[in-house]
Amino acid sequence: MYFPLRSRQSHIRFARCALRIAGGRDWSLVPRSRRKDSFGGYPMSKTSRQHLIVQLLGETAVTSQGQLVELLEGEGIEATQATVSRDLEDIGAIKVRVPGGDLVYGLPDHSNETVAPEDHLRRVLSDWVADVNSSHNLVVVKTPPGSAHVVASALDRSGLDGVLGTVAGDDSILIVATEDTTGKALAETIRTLAGI
Repeated sequence: MYFPLRSRQSHIRFARCALRIAGGRDWSLVPRSRRKDSFGGYPMSKTSRQHLIVQLLGETAVTSQGQLVELLEGEGIEATQATVSRDLEDIGAIKVRVPGGDLVYGLPDHSNETVAPEDHLRRVLSDWVADVNSSHNLVVVKTPPGSAHVVASALDRSGLDGVLGTVAGDDSILIVATEDTTGKALAETIRTLAGI
């Protein structure tokens, strides 16, 4: 509901009251990327947080989820232990024994020659695929913004029959089907794996 203000004095009093309610900050002037969340850290997308976790695991010997939460806090990112646990599961981190006997989190080598298990492909597709369309020998897969590379990588490593190759953008993936299949058949296979 809109109430017109009667005078400049009223407007100033209203603005001061609104700023007190907002904790002294005029949030409309602060870019969303710089607004702190309720924990005092800066908000970050799941994909960006997981990318940072991969970098931290590569640089530091992380022995516990609590230690990883502290490392994220050092980067200005607030996350709970439960969130970190889900992120470690999503990126496929496992505990490995290093020289000296300690167990640390590590990432298995998923090079292009390594075939990803079908359950991994099914999980990635069900989490990230929003829509699948086809034309002749082409399939177009739509994902949330910034997620196409995750799906394309999983498809490339899966060895899925009928996939010749993928090209990923920000939120779309172009899949080229092999000569022995059609885009329509490949699209149906991907829909089935994604559960849509």
